Amino acid sequence: MDAATFATTTGEPAPPGYNGQPSGPATFSAVDYVVFVLVLLVSASIGIYYACTGGKQKTTQEFFVADRKMPSVPVGFSLLASWMSAIALLGTPSEVYVYGTMFWYIGGSYILMSLLVANIYIPTFYKLRLTSVYEYLELRFSVVARLIGTAGFVIYMVMYMSIVLYAPALAVNAVTGFTLWGSVLTVGLVCTFYTSLGGMKAVIWTDVFQTIIMVSCLIAVIIHGSIKMDGFANVWSINKEGGRVIFDDIRVNPTIRHTVWSLIFGATFNWLATFGCNQASVQRYLSCPTLRAAKWSIYLNCPMLFIFVSLCLMCGLVMFAVFADCDPIKAGFVANGDQLLPFYVVTELGFIHGLPGLFIAAIFSGTLSTVSSGLNSLAAVTVEDIIKPLKRDISERSKTITSKILAAVYGLVAIGMAFVASRLGPLLTVAIGLMGMIGGPLLGMFTLGILFPWANNIGVIVGSLFGFGVSFWIGVGAYVYPPVAEKLPTSIDGCLLPNVTTTVAAYLAENVTSVSEILPDSSDPYPRIAKFYSISYLWYSFTALMVVLFVGLLTSFLTGATRPRDLNPDLLCPLARKLFCCCPVGCRRVMECGVEYDQEAKEKRDANDWNNHDIEGRDYTSLAENGTGKKGPSSNSEITAF
Repeated sequence: MDAATFATTTGEPAPPGYNGQPSGPATFSAVDYVVFVLVLLVSASIGIYYACTGGKQKTTQEFFVADRKMPSVPVGFSLLASWMSAIALLGTPSEVYVYGTMFWYIGGSYILMSLLVANIYIPTFYKLRLTSVYEYLELRFSVVARLIGTAGFVIYMVMYMSIVLYAPALAVNAVTGFTLWGSVLTVGLVCTFYTSLGGMKAVIWTDVFQTIIMVSCLIAVIIHGSIKMDGFANVWSINKEGGRVIFDDIRVNPTIRHTVWSLIFGATFNWLATFGCNQASVQRYLSCPTLRAAKWSIYLNCPMLFIFVSLCLMCGLVMFAVFADCDPIKAGFVANGDQLLPFYVVTELGFIHGLPGLFIAAIFSGTLSTVSSGLNSLAAVTVEDIIKPLKRDISERSKTITSKILAAVYGLVAIGMAFVASRLGPLLTVAIGLMGMIGGPLLGMFTLGILFPWANNIGVIVGSLFGFGVSFWIGVGAYVYPPVAEKLPTSIDGCLLPNVTTTVAAYLAENVTSVSEILPDSSDPYPRIAKFYSISYLWYSFTALMVVLFVGLLTSFLTGATRPRDLNPDLLCPLARKLFCCCPVGCRRVMECGVEYDQEAKEKRDANDWNNHDIEGRDYTSLAENGTGKKGPSSNSEITAF
C-alpha cells in the first residue's frame, strides 16, 4: 500500500517516511518455479559431469581431495560457500534489522583467522598429506585422541547440516506454497545425489556456481532497495534515525552479546576452529597441488568473506528502511527475523518475474554447498578413521564404493535431524554457538599438539574431555536460560491489519486492556547460575580452547611431559622461527623449546622437493606406535624424506 492509498483508507495522511505494507504478491509465478528448478538442475548436472569424466571418481583420492589438483581460486570460493551459506543469507540481514550494525566488526576476525590458519595449521597438515585431519591426532598422540576428534566432528557436522537444511525450508515455507518438510527433502536429496556421484570436484565447482548466484541476488536486493528509498544514503539515514547504526560498543564484558572485543577476538577463535582444523576445510587445502596454493586459497577467502557479509548486512539496512513503519515481525506477517529477507524479496521484488525464484534458489544453493561439503568430509573421516583402521586390507575400489554409500547415508541422517534444528532458535546464533561448543575443544586438541611439544596423550585426552564438558555446560545452560538480548525498537504505526480498516496501533488501543496481556510473564526469575550462561556465544570457542590448553598442559606435566627433542618436527609448527626470524641463532633455539628443527632442515635440503613426489600410501604406523609422535628408528625417513 502506498501513501495515497493509506490516506484514502484511513482518512489520515501517511506518517512521515511511510513505506507501506508489502506491495508485491506473496506467491511464486510460473517463471519463478522454472528458474528455481533450473538452478537445482545445474547443480545436479555438475555432479553427473564429474562422475562421468576424468577419473570417474574411482579412487578415494579423487573422491575426497580431487587428486590434489584444484586451483586456489575455486577452492577459495568453495570455502566461502561452505561456511557462508543459507545461514548467513537469512541470519545476517536479520541481525542488522533486529540488533544493529555492530556485527560488521566481525570482518576483523577474518583477517586474524586467515593469518593464523595459513601460517600454523595449513603447513602442518599439508606436509603430512593426510586424507583425514584427525589422523594427525593419532600421529601426535594416540588412537583414542583420534577417535575423540572424529566423534566430535561427526556430531558437529550432522547437527550443523541439519540447521542448514532447515534454513531454506523455513524461507520457502514462508513465501511459497511449498511444504516445510517437502523443501527439506528436496534440497537434501539433490545435494546427496550430486555429492555421492561427483565427489570433491563436484562439491567445489558447484560451490563456485552457487556463490555467484547468492552474490547476484544480494546485489539485486541492495540496488532495488536503494532505488526505492531514493539512494543508499537515505537508507543509511533512516537506519541511523532508527538506532540501527551502532559501532561504539567497546565494553569489556563477555556477557554482552556483541562488542568490538567479542566480534573481532572472540569470533577469531570460532572461525579458527572452522577454517583451521575442520575436516571440511582441511580437505579443500589438501586438494590444492602445492602448499603455496593452499595458503592462497585461505588468503583469497578472507576478502570474499568480508564482501559477502557486508552485502548481507546492507540487505538488512535496506529491509529496515523499507519496513521502517511496518515491522513484518511485530505485525505478524512473518514469524521471526530469519524469514525477513525472503519475505522482502517476494513481496517487494515479486513484480520482476523470475527474481523471487532465483533468490529462493540462491538460498537453496547456499544449503547445497554446505551440506555437500559436510557429506564428503563425513564420508572421508568415517572411511579413514573408523573403517580403514578396522579393515586394513580393504581394497581401493571397496573404499571408494563405501565412501559414496556413506555420503548418501549421511545425507538421509541430516534430513532426519532437520526436525531437531527446527526447535533450536535463531539460525545465526545457533550455528555460531555450535561452532564454539564442539569446534572449540577440537581446536584445543590440535593447538595443543601443534604448538606445545610438552603435551602428551593423557594431557590431550583429559583436556579435551574438560573442554567438551565446560562448553556443553555453558551451551545447554544458555539454551535452558536464554540470555536476554535487548532488541532495537520497531514500529507498526504504518501497518493495517488484514481485512480491517484501522491501524494496528488503534486496534491495540481498543482491544488490549493491560500491558500484561502482551508482555511475557516474568514471575519466574532465572537462578543465579544463569548469569554464568549469559556469556556471549562468540566466546564459546575461546573459552573451550583455554580450558583444553590449561588442563591439557597441567595434566601433561603432572604425568610426565613429552621431551621436545623426541618429537618428529613435522608434527609441530616452527612458529618461533617465523616470529623471531631476525634474532640470533641461539635466541631462536631457546624459543624453539628444544625441538630439533635444524636436523630436520638439513634432511629436507638433501631430499627432493616433496611437492613433486607421490607420497600417497606412506606408512605412518611406526610413527604412531613409537611413543605417540616421537621419533623412532625410521620416522625421519618416513616423514621427512619426501
